[in-house]
Amino acid sequence: MDALLGAAAPLLAEAFTLWGSPTTWLEVLACALALAMVLANMRVAPVAWPLAIASSLLYALLFASSRLYGEASLQLVFVAVSCWGWWQWLRGHGDDGAPLRVHRLTARQRALAAAATLAAWPLLAVVLARGTDSDVPWLDALPTVASVTGQLLLARKAIENWPVWLAVNVVSIGLFAVKALWLTVILYALFAVLSAVGWRAWQRLAAAP
Repeated sequence: MDALLGAAAPLLAEAFTLWGSPTTWLEVLACALALAMVLANMRVAPVAWPLAIASSLLYALLFASSRLYGEASLQLVFVAVSCWGWWQWLRGHGDDGAPLRVHRLTARQRALAAAATLAAWPLLAVVLARGTDSDVPWLDALPTVASVTGQLLLARKAIENWPVWLAVNVVSIGLFAVKALWLTVILYALFAVLSAVGWRAWQRLAAAP
């Protein structure tokens, strides 16, 4: 990771100062790609997935440089899940064998997703607390595990991905504020709004004949 951060040194240079803290070119580029990704997701456009891969790789470097190791590792998981999600949106099928479309989870599926997320949170927090020099292991772990849940639900075009992302974005605002990543704080505040908009948009798509 040190070698990667060294190679990314030009991108880690300061672009401007925001509320007294430096904002790097890496954060600017990662934010722009992530915003384009969310807008594409709202339109159920497959181009969202290559945008997700590119922004995740950039954010992995950004978070590692800020000692947010849970979030940095999550970005690598995102890359793998994004490759799968891209395939799902292009070639995937629903439980009925028809091409994958926007749909709702069953009550049992929602309960399983929530239980898995809540069970994984303390496990990851302990790993971060004991295995890294993270100074915010619990706050880092919660949006990390919930983001995996959201990404998997998004890949399968489940409407419930949007409320999960809404919760992730709200918690992440606090996390990134602690780290003075102010441009990313602004981005995640916008993401929270877009999550609510995307939720409504996908509800309409699911209701359409």
